[in-house]
Amino acid sequence: MSNTKLTEYRLSFTSDLNRWRTFLVIAELGSLTRAAHSLDSNQSLLSRQLNALERECGARLFNRTGRGVELSDVGIRILPQVRQLLGSAEALEKGVIGEAREPAGQVTIGSLSSISVSLIGPLFTTIRERYPAIKLKVLEGSSGQLEEWLNEERVDIGILYRYGSSLPEQEQALATLDSYLIGCTGDAVTSASEVTFSALHELPLILPSPPHGLRGVLDTMARREGISLNPAIDGNSLQLQKLLVEHEKLYAVLPLHAVWSEREAGRIQAARIVSPSMQQTISMALARSKGPSRAVMAVTARITDLVNEMAKKGMWHPSLTE
Repeated sequence: MSNTKLTEYRLSFTSDLNRWRTFLVIAELGSLTRAAHSLDSNQSLLSRQLNALERECGARLFNRTGRGVELSDVGIRILPQVRQLLGSAEALEKGVIGEAREPAGQVTIGSLSSISVSLIGPLFTTIRERYPAIKLKVLEGSSGQLEEWLNEERVDIGILYRYGSSLPEQEQALATLDSYLIGCTGDAVTSASEVTFSALHELPLILPSPPHGLRGVLDTMARREGISLNPAIDGNSLQLQKLLVEHEKLYAVLPLHAVWSEREAGRIQAARIVSPSMQQTISMALARSKGPSRAVMAVTARITDLVNEMAKKGMWHPSLTE
């Protein structure tokens, strides 16, 4: 008798996965209002679902604050298990609906903004044409955020920059990038196709704030080459960097693809940095413990194809491992 009751309790506890999906979205966004918008629902409905879930659990899952909600100690402890539960449910759902017939489902990509500006548009177009049952979701963030999202399985695919000659295990090198000194139209320093690293000495630069991979490399190389960098302003936003280069005559250090359309339009100039050169790798990583679905594999294959197509245009160099 007791075993029957226990089984019934467990079935009741896991019967409505939508409430756990609601819990996860609220936990990630920290606000009932934002969660309601994300789920295309309303705040009062989510509040009732959350209250019902807390009654079922016999514990408070969130603490209400003046700025929203934050996970309680119980909520923090169960969050990884909830993610695992929903991940298993998603895998079961894909198996039941016969994903083997056609790649389907949502694929979440985490990317740096400078990569997104070149890659995501063509990727969306080709996925929509070839795999209409796949829905893309794109999150932009810093390298540190991408690492965190991959570890927490908030994204299926991460596309980021790596510095140095080796990559972390399980990552795929997509392309190799040169770094360019970016200047305004008519600027004398960036008028040639190449510029030596020493030319950066005392130039008024807009650079990403430390800690940042590119900033660390620049600072290290400047010390080694005996020059002084002059960051007139720290700014991580790619759009801000391009805006201040174009209109305020500052300089930035960026890969060519990040300013491809602006250079093609004659709004800025770009000179490749040499002697010594500064190279980085575009890397593709998958969520650490989440086995890739057929939809994820279809998207990664198309990303690889697009990167190779863009290499032929001169945006970057093909991966040395190809």
